[in-house]
Amino acid sequence: MRAFLLGVAAGYGIAIPVGAIAVLIVQVGIRCGFGCAASAGAGAATADLLYALLAVTGGVALAAAVEDVGEPLRWVSAGVLVLIALRGLARARRAPGMADAPLPRPREYALTYARFLGLTVINPLTVVYFAAIVLGLGLAAELTPAAGVAFVTGAFLASLSWQLLLAAVGAVVGRRLPPRFAAGAAIAGNVLILAMALLIVLR
Repeated sequence: MRAFLLGVAAGYGIAIPVGAIAVLIVQVGIRCGFGCAASAGAGAATADLLYALLAVTGGVALAAAVEDVGEPLRWVSAGVLVLIALRGLARARRAPGMADAPLPRPREYALTYARFLGLTVINPLTVVYFAAIVLGLGLAAELTPAAGVAFVTGAFLASLSWQLLLAAVGAVVGRRLPPRFAAGAAIAGNVLILAMALLIVLR
């Protein structure tokens, strides 16, 4: 039970701070509704699941390896965010309102899931975070296979619940905003993503 609760705390700790992925999930909810945004959130939570699993199985070695390539990864992450933001700004002006938008097809759900899984995976410093939790709280010393599964499950469920909340917020806001305000929200969100990319470069 302790391992599960630590996993839940770690999952919320990595998911709740507002970052580019959170902004993008809300934007997806505004643009195409809860189902599509939930697919995006599930992709992000799956990435957290994978990194929590890596931290449990080989946290120390993986954390050291990630730190060795941290600088180029930082620039890659910033570049990807800039491209996403510029594309989002270009689409914001011509995006239809929620009432006019066609319902996304099941294939688009799968593509959205895969896209957000990839976007979240390009930030492998997450494994350093999970490794620090596992080692710093002394969980590594008592990490049986069952405890490892409990930790990873708790982290995944916590992350997924937060991402689904973001998806719901975006969907509710999208239904209530007129098209002009929806476009304004998309523009503001993408400007925030550009600012986050700048922070990544400058930190």
